[in-house]
Amino acid sequence: MSVMTGSILIDAERHVTKFLEEHLADKYIFHDQSHTRKVVTAVQELCGLTDELTDDQAFHLQLAAWFHDTGYIKGAEGHEARGADLAQAFMEEHEFGQQEIDEVRRYIMATQMPQDPQNLAEAILCDADLSHLGRRDYWDRCSRYRQELILTRDLLMDEEEWLEFELRFLEQHKFHTAAAKELFRKRKRRNIKQLHKRKALINPDYEVQLKAKKAEQKRKKKKKEERELVQNRSQENSRAINEIKLGRGVETMYRVTYRTHINLSNIADNKANIMLSINAIIISIIVSTLVPRIADQAHLAIPTGLLVMVCLGSMIFATLSTRPKVTEGVFSREDIEKKQSNLLFFGNFYNMHLDDFRWGMEEMIKDNEFLYSSMTRDLYFLGKVLAKKYAYLRLCYGIFMYGLIAAVAAFGIASVVAG
Repeated sequence: MSVMTGSILIDAERHVTKFLEEHLADKYIFHDQSHTRKVVTAVQELCGLTDELTDDQAFHLQLAAWFHDTGYIKGAEGHEARGADLAQAFMEEHEFGQQEIDEVRRYIMATQMPQDPQNLAEAILCDADLSHLGRRDYWDRCSRYRQELILTRDLLMDEEEWLEFELRFLEQHKFHTAAAKELFRKRKRRNIKQLHKRKALINPDYEVQLKAKKAEQKRKKKKKEERELVQNRSQENSRAINEIKLGRGVETMYRVTYRTHINLSNIADNKANIMLSINAIIISIIVSTLVPRIADQAHLAIPTGLLVMVCLGSMIFATLSTRPKVTEGVFSREDIEKKQSNLLFFGNFYNMHLDDFRWGMEEMIKDNEFLYSSMTRDLYFLGKVLAKKYAYLRLCYGIFMYGLIAAVAAFGIASVVAG
């Protein structure tokens, strides 16, 4: 490397470091300066193991590595094109030719997923970008990427979903260059084995399924196995995406249903409050206006009594619709182990000890089936409560409507008879 190219690379390092410090959001804890430096180091390692690159190509690859993720300052989508634009602006300041600028832009754009490099130089940058898959720091980088997805895309997966996501990605991924395979493939296989072990700890049946799958694969011929493996991985990746979408769809369904139940409960309570207020006003008017006149106008006694009974009946059913029901408020550990408890409703746990409640919640969180069954059970009983509320409200409004008509008719008849 000449003195001039070395100086430009130092300027690129300073420029990118300062640029990311000033513009990159803290929530990008994977695609940060550390990742960029690791990619640059990987490019240098791979170029050192390759004799087919010119010095200019190796120089341009290192420039591309410094700028390849700078586009994350405005988000993940389209970051490659923004990174290429930033690299072009830097190269124009240093008076690079258009041919060199276009070459660096092509290298950066080649890292776009899914990767499809068209030459050795592009393949080296693609392998360097994902070199952490075959390094010792894979677990740290994996954890950072998971947290970044939560912070930047609100993509939250439980442990089993995340392990499945990582397994499918690693098993589908292939290093493009011989140098990358030599450096990273062995450690990558170890990381895949560790992912399988972790998944087996969470789901004991998975280990049995995995052994059965391996036994079946061994029975197939090598050429047929390689051909079908590519197809199966593509299909599995598609299913993984559908499963994640399905998981998010189910969560959305529960969220919307809970919100609907709460809104309907609020509407019922508001209707009950309206009836209580109206009937209370009517009774106060009766007591202050009509009751004192009954002694002089006896014909008002029956209509007044009827109106009072109508108001009292409406108030009774309006009160019943809003009256809270108090439950025992405790579940035993045995109930939780049998998955017969619902810890999502306060009325079921307010008398439990904190340690028992915490243990029960942890058990529910670790078991998707238990969690979703608890949410389903909670929705069912919320519906039962709502049905009772609206049944009382229907009686309340029926008594008020028909009773008010009868009371007005009674007043009319009494007035005619008295007249």
